[in-house]
Amino acid sequence: MNQTLIPPVRRAFAALAISCALVAGLAPAAAATGSPAPLPASSEAGKKKVKLDASLSKKQVKVNEKVTLKGTLQAQEGADGTDSLEAIIVQQLQGSVWVNIADTTCRPNSTFSLKLSFSFSAVVTLRAYHPETTLYASAYTSSNLTLRVG
Repeated sequence: MNQTLIPPVRRAFAALAISCALVAGLAPAAAATGSPAPLPASSEAGKKKVKLDASLSKKQVKVNEKVTLKGTLQAQEGADGTDSLEAIIVQQLQGSVWVNIADTTCRPNSTFSLKLSFSFSAVVTLRAYHPETTLYASAYTSSNLTLRVG
């Protein structure tokens, strides 16, 4: 059996090319599920506003190291909403599209926590997003979260 070893540089280049091809192929599908289009004011009329805050436990981690994203979902205008579990989606900016990478639930006026890890070296831009529901308007974190993985 004659086996040829692929040099590490060529192997890394091939992996990068395959990754780019996969991301390019998934980008149109991600655009459909990524960042929602702005909603007309009439669809959010009568819904209670919420404020979403989040932060990362670390600003820099090693590849495959876990980082904790903690946050709060505050219902404004005196809404208690303690009976409803609201979706919280963590999104990553890939190119110019927000792509869903993780999710959890949270009661209004409460906290949430997620552990994330990344299997590649990069500077990752994240945000937390709350989709519109029958009770609450949509919201996302006012500032993006930046994490250096490497």
